[in-house]
Amino acid sequence: MADRVAVGVDLGSSSARALAVDADGRVLGSTVAPYPGADRWPPGRAVPADWLQGCLAALAALARATPGAEAPAALCVTGQSPTTIPLGGGLAVTCRHPAGVTGTPVDQHVAQHAVLREELGDDVVPLQVWDWVDVRLGAPRVQGRWPGDPPLPGYGDVVPTGTVVGTADGELGVPSGTPLVAGAQDAYLSFWAGGADVAGRGLDPGGRTGGLAVAVDAGARPDGMYALPSARPGVDVVGGPVSSHGLILEWYARLTGLTVAELLDEAAGVPPGAGGVIVLPYLEGERAPRWNRELRAEIVGIGSDSGPAELARAVLEGTAYGLRHIARDLDDQGVPTDVVVCSGSPATSRLWCSIKASVLGIPVEVPEEPDLTAYGAALAAGAGAGWWPAPGVDPAAAWPRPAVEVIEPEPCDAYRLGFERFVELGDAATERLRRDR
Repeated sequence: MADRVAVGVDLGSSSARALAVDADGRVLGSTVAPYPGADRWPPGRAVPADWLQGCLAALAALARATPGAEAPAALCVTGQSPTTIPLGGGLAVTCRHPAGVTGTPVDQHVAQHAVLREELGDDVVPLQVWDWVDVRLGAPRVQGRWPGDPPLPGYGDVVPTGTVVGTADGELGVPSGTPLVAGAQDAYLSFWAGGADVAGRGLDPGGRTGGLAVAVDAGARPDGMYALPSARPGVDVVGGPVSSHGLILEWYARLTGLTVAELLDEAAGVPPGAGGVIVLPYLEGERAPRWNRELRAEIVGIGSDSGPAELARAVLEGTAYGLRHIARDLDDQGVPTDVVVCSGSPATSRLWCSIKASVLGIPVEVPEEPDLTAYGAALAAGAGAGWWPAPGVDPAAAWPRPAVEVIEPEPCDAYRLGFERFVELGDAATERLRRDR
């Protein structure tokens, strides 16, 4: 078994990431492949064939670079969710589409299915993104669902995450006979890989959106609080996603003509507080904790001495304030956050992670492997190969985790005042929308 690898694929917003682990959970290799037409997709929609092309390109590159990945012990694919793909062809409806966006993930899938029925007819067959890829690779149509998650009506028979659903037929380059393993929402797999199955442990999945999820013992979860099941029975995950995390930094990079790396370097030279500049990162409205799609981003406090560096610093601080806003509301309801694991592309910036630690006032863990979604998909593949338990089965189960660096918080009055101002500005923006209706 030592020479076998399990492979996970994360279908992100603009590229696919393939990652191989061995039976000890060590990352042996990873590759990234962009989607060929992502910049031409309509808002809230996507071309499924582009996802598939990126997935296959990442897998082929991994097979060339990583011994064992050319014939993996098992393969699991995940992706952005809720997202729905019509089996017979047509554009996918993504999680950035307004259909059902203020409801639960199941509500959003139902609303996405309704969009497709209106476009393609009542007999349209809906699939989650990972299930669609598995079908294209040769598996039967099912819905891979995280244990304890409600089934989606009309999406096929339910198969728990970490279970083999079929084998590859070899027609698209994945070796014939490769076990294909049921995936789950990208966020679930990030929580699993980040260890968000012990009360008090939180995770920011990063990426273009981001958010904060915190584990809580199921018996201690406040009544009425929406929760997701963790990988460990008896522990739930609460919190919520935000709408624009890495997205607003990408937007600012396009606006200035600087690269994201250059903006991060600029921000590093600005003291905490960003010279009085505060950014509300609501480019596409806000989800948790405001749940108002009509909100829009604001930049406040610009003076004649404000430049790209101050605004870049304010963007980083504004996203951290958004996480603290969720953490504060959870704490007020009796759900404390003891540590947060940062993942995704924002986790590659030590500056950004240190800002989050100090704004939140708690330690931040930064994994050696920042793409916890791909790592979580590899965990599911390993479960399908029989290397460790599947999620939701054993409360005493142990799974491999990436090694982490711990960043301790540094008390900072500028961040305390900045957060207070951030909440006040968001409250005022929400009130203006209410009055204008």
